Amino acid sequence: MSKVLIVMSAANTWERTDGSSYPTGYWAEELAAPHEKFVAAGYGVDFASPGGVLQELDKHSADPALAGPDCARYVAHAEKALREFGPLLKLDEVSIDDYVAVVLPGGHGPVVDLFQDADLGRLLFAADAAGKLIGAVCHGPAALLSAVDEDGKWLFAGRELTAFTDEEEQIFGTAEGAPWLLASRLREMGAKHSGGTAYEAFTIQDGNLFTGQNPASSAPMADAMVAALGK
Repeated sequence: MSKVLIVMSAANTWERTDGSSYPTGYWAEELAAPHEKFVAAGYGVDFASPGGVLQELDKHSADPALAGPDCARYVAHAEKALREFGPLLKLDEVSIDDYVAVVLPGGHGPVVDLFQDADLGRLLFAADAAGKLIGAVCHGPAALLSAVDEDGKWLFAGRELTAFTDEEEQIFGTAEGAPWLLASRLREMGAKHSGGTAYEAFTIQDGNLFTGQNPASSAPMADAMVAALGK
């Protein structure tokens, strides 16, 4: 059975510029929707994180007022999938050779650890070189920033992509005090970032790179990846 790798952050707090700590974790829909889509299409799914640490659930993603009426289903699916999988794989022990695709879900964790994780950077370089599919949704594209070579060149410079927009960060209430804003940083690094309507599904494919703007984009991004794998 062909397999897909979901790489999670290990961070549960996001340090703010005022010295406060913002609680974070994995966003249920962004993990559950891709997992559900890939399993339904017949793929196995593995989970990995830095050190094999299981990140907590971001409780905001279990709040219907913030995460929509289907959030309870996504929370239940994500918790069941993680429980049945057991201990997460350690990111530094993973080989991309074992997978047809890698998916990077959000929550704010990736802007804390994955954006500068050298093991993930090496995995993304290997995945891209082998033509494996790479998907990232919401704050997951922050993890793409880890793929920088010895000369400081970013692997995804010049690529078309989307991610959680600065406008969405402001609406969510987390822009003020953020050490940096994701969409702005991606553009600074050379990405061709585009965004759709705030909190509505919006995805972009650029070759083997698939990105989604926000939680609502998780399932459409996964659908596009499944379709591409089937060709």
